Amino acid sequence: MPLEQVVTEPDPYAPFLLSQAIKANGFVFISGQAAIGDDGEIAAGGFDRQAEQAFRNLDRALKAAGSGLDRVVKTTIFLRSMGDSGKLVELRRRWFSAPYPAESMIEVSSLYSPEALIEIEAIALDGDR
Repeated sequence: MPLEQVVTEPDPYAPFLLSQAIKANGFVFISGQAAIGDDGEIAAGGFDRQAEQAFRNLDRALKAAGSGLDRVVKTTIFLRSMGDSGKLVELRRRWFSAPYPAESMIEVSSLYSPEALIEIEAIALDGDR
């Protein structure tokens, strides 16, 4: 089965030769979604605002792929500080529903920008599965 690139508008990843997502074999593989707004800037206001924007971006990429948050089977969340990990329970409750996706959470020393505090990548079923 061929690989199908998923594009969103705007696509902040295009200049870096990255795909927002790739569809393959009934799955959607979403690149790490950070807190980049439509203006290309990182959401101001700390972790809570960045996490909201990252989940909005994840939702947008999934919809562009013909999938959705209800089809996510696995997420990997990269955090600059595990001190923010407790806030993810409420975020999961708001953005996902049972059965909740499998998840790995990793604290990293930095992300693509010094201001970035969170990045979310995901694997989901596509709309045909």
